Amino acid sequence: MPTAVLTDHERTAVQAYLRLLQTVRATLDGPAGAERPPVVPPAALAEAERALAAAGLAGNEESFFQLLHAWCPEP
Repeated sequence: MPTAVLTDHERTAVQAYLRLLQTVRATLDGPAGAERPPVVPPAALAEAERALAAAGLAGNEESFFQLLHAWCPEP
């Protein structure tokens, strides 16, 4: 598989998306029955939205997921 070279905006978008995903996972992986904060903190969502917009992405297109996979392939 060829390696994708990300632009600065694309790299920032991928990193913000991954931070958002990690935040959601950490919230959902908490102890059963524990009081949980909102799943998506507004600041984390806003950061991801700004980064995606700066890269000209919506976050749901195939090209974005290709960038995401190139940056952080599954084991």
